[in-house]
Amino acid sequence: MHAITIPEPGGPEALVWSEVADPVPAEGEVLVDVVASAVNRADVLQRQGFYDPPPGASPYPGLECAGRISAVGPGVSGWAVGDAVCALLGGGGYAEKVAVPTGQLLPVPDGLELADAAGLPEVVCTVWSNVFMIAHLRPGETLLIHGGASGIGTAATQLAKSAGARIAVTAGGADKLTRCKELGADILINYREQDFVEEIKAATDGKGADVILDIIGAKYLSRNVDALAVNGRIAVIGMQGGTKGELNLGALLAKRGAITATSLRARPAAEKAAIVAAVREHVWPLVASGDLRPVIDQRVAMRDAAEAHRALDAGSHVGKILLMA
Repeated sequence: MHAITIPEPGGPEALVWSEVADPVPAEGEVLVDVVASAVNRADVLQRQGFYDPPPGASPYPGLECAGRISAVGPGVSGWAVGDAVCALLGGGGYAEKVAVPTGQLLPVPDGLELADAAGLPEVVCTVWSNVFMIAHLRPGETLLIHGGASGIGTAATQLAKSAGARIAVTAGGADKLTRCKELGADILINYREQDFVEEIKAATDGKGADVILDIIGAKYLSRNVDALAVNGRIAVIGMQGGTKGELNLGALLAKRGAITATSLRARPAAEKAAIVAAVREHVWPLVASGDLRPVIDQRVAMRDAAEAHRALDAGSHVGKILLMA
């Protein structure tokens, strides 16, 4: 098969379409013929040499894919050759084939294009596990999403809207905020021109956000606490703004607030399977009904993954960039 390899870390040009050995499904795994994968920030970090795959995972980038099962390994039940699936991966999505533990598989609902399903597993598993399983967002609460036009942001907006929450988003321009509004965002904040702390307080009569989903990290740490409501929860899932920041514990104590930080890729298989099972139970009915759809910005041939990474680096996209195998 062919896969995107990274002979040496670097810029987008470090991604090389290479001929490699086919994967073989192990106990409890299936082999998926990949139709599409999707680009995530973690792939950029891997390309740059900052985010190695977890032990035992494929060395190739790609944390999600969609395709059809072409072989089943020993001990597999409930899945068959020919099934249309999408999958959460520890790596290997940027390839023509990938071996996947069955606990990380999801069926592709009728009415959803197979390739488009590649834009769902990583974002919905991240959002559901952080916003709902950990931060326990409730109906009527306010969720502040940093990066509202990202793949994570567009999925979080749709899920929170379905849950009856009020949604605030930050994004870097009027066009992106318009797209966020179309998806259900109620409070639109242009972070290039507005202070999100002031805006969220003004929109909530001084209360602040009950839950904050943060992809920025250190740069926003203290300001997120300022923007937080009493008994609020901050879920940190990214570090685009750095890894080290100063925290006023007194301010956090006064808010009776909580800060959690999680990653998904390196979690044990059992934890990933539990998240995928929860997504299948709670999120997949929304996908089947059409209330949740992946927002696809563009499709790029997988062999041209460097082009897709340049588009992600440019930051002008809304939603997901797919790689077509």
